[in-house]
Amino acid sequence: MTGLLITWRGTVLPEWVDYNGHLRDAYYLLLFSYATDGLMDQIGLDEAGRKATGHSIFTVEAHINYVQEVKVGVAVEVRTQMLGHDGKRLQVYHSLHPANSQPLLAGNEQMLLNVDMNGPFSTPFAPAVHEKLGALMAQHQSLPKPEYAGRSIALPAQRAG
Repeated sequence: MTGLLITWRGTVLPEWVDYNGHLRDAYYLLLFSYATDGLMDQIGLDEAGRKATGHSIFTVEAHINYVQEVKVGVAVEVRTQMLGHDGKRLQVYHSLHPANSQPLLAGNEQMLLNVDMNGPFSTPFAPAVHEKLGALMAQHQSLPKPEYAGRSIALPAQRAG
């Protein structure tokens, strides 16, 4: 989908594959974590930005939906969509796809928090970062909400009787 950021690209390594022959569940989160790093680079919280501001981003919540198997050797990419932000927080959706292709392999929604590393404690984004987030939000606000965003885990309600 156009407008999404490509925040990570790579190939599924043999050591990431489990006994079922597909990407081990923990490695999906690793790829999404790398994508968050890629997003940080794009909004001014790369190594230089972290050093200049003393800020970083912490993940405070993450949800993963495993949609299709991912096999060893497959070239994949993570696309990132901004879902919302305020003065200190950023809600993003990462989607894992075969490189340069559309099928969704997995989705990951994250709530991220801007942190002053001198505490550490939560703090507002630096003005330049906040400005970049606003610009990205403006680009992404017309995109459709991802199918797996906003979900929660729950068993269906049991009928009485």
